Amino acid sequence: MSAPVVIVGSGLAGYNLAREWRKLDNSTPLLLLSADDGRSYSKPMLSTGFGKNKQADELSMAEAGAMAVQLNAEIRTHSRVTAIEPQHNCLWVGEERIVYRDLVLALGAEAVRLTPAGDDSAELFTVNDLHDYGRFRQAVAGKQRVLLLGAGLIGCEFANDLLLGGYQVDVVAPSMQVMPDLLPPPAAAAVQAGLASLGARFHLGRLLSSVRQAGAGYVAQLFDGTEVSCDVLLAAAGLRPRTELAQAAGLAVNRGIVVDRQLRSSQAHIYAVGDCAEVAGLNLLYVMPLMAGARALAQTLAGNPTAVKYGPMPVTVKTPVCPVVVSPVPAGMQGDWTVEGSGADIKALCHDGQGALLGYALTGAAVQERLALNKALPALLA
Repeated sequence: MSAPVVIVGSGLAGYNLAREWRKLDNSTPLLLLSADDGRSYSKPMLSTGFGKNKQADELSMAEAGAMAVQLNAEIRTHSRVTAIEPQHNCLWVGEERIVYRDLVLALGAEAVRLTPAGDDSAELFTVNDLHDYGRFRQAVAGKQRVLLLGAGLIGCEFANDLLLGGYQVDVVAPSMQVMPDLLPPPAAAAVQAGLASLGARFHLGRLLSSVRQAGAGYVAQLFDGTEVSCDVLLAAAGLRPRTELAQAAGLAVNRGIVVDRQLRSSQAHIYAVGDCAEVAGLNLLYVMPLMAGARALAQTLAGNPTAVKYGPMPVTVKTPVCPVVVSPVPAGMQGDWTVEGSGADIKALCHDGQGALLGYALTGAAVQERLALNKALPALLA
């Protein structure tokens, strides 16, 4: 039997690549290696589960066995790759050596871990996969008060979701506004006001100092001396591409695994796709670039080398209390913002000196203008 194409990772990137490639090649052996149980699920749904009252099992779309049949593939669960030897076209899972025709790293990104001082019994949860979600749901069952660390995109989504699920939410973040890397202040104020209308309490411009046990719950002390009582702590402090395995194998790594527009790494027959990949200098931790990468790489693996193209990449933020769509200004481009609207309905546009649209942030009713604005945006990778 010929050597298989091996995909390391069974998240959105890994499974979507496998689906796209199987449309083009259904005979070459395919092996997926999953560090977890290999269930197929949509990661964006992790921040909508409480509002829909969904348990972890209800967010799963298919077990690994069903995916193996669907993809005509071998899927090995709980199989963590321990080393890659690019010069021999092989990798290791513990003591087992596996030879590959081509290797695709779809490793995703990991949640940034915070380690507050104080009581060791106060676990700081993160939700980055279905297993995490299940553990966190179990931890908050029968509880009421959640301390949420982080006010970025994921933090705001979790705040909205937990509030819809009936929880009390305190948000602590060092920034002076929500989503500081994505939204201009008027749009951020609209989102914060929407979350506050559901009962969220914000402690912005502050950091967690320590946590101590108090009865059945905890008291979190902030650096300014403020104390916040809670039952469970959830961190949403950002994501970091998983690059350690690639770096140990000698692949070029920057923020993500460095790949060209054909998603080729610095070593022959090794590719990277999804959140772990830095494509032509861009590491975009969103679904749209992941899907574009999967389609292009499927063509390349099928013998039709294809460069990935990124058109405009607007991001929809799942904060239903105040809908948000944002198209960040591309790195290296400079412009001036103009803001229209008031209250929940903000339309913020960024134009360059020649009047060309570079990006936008829309909230509330203004999100209805996104399709027209998208037509005026520049492509990120033409």
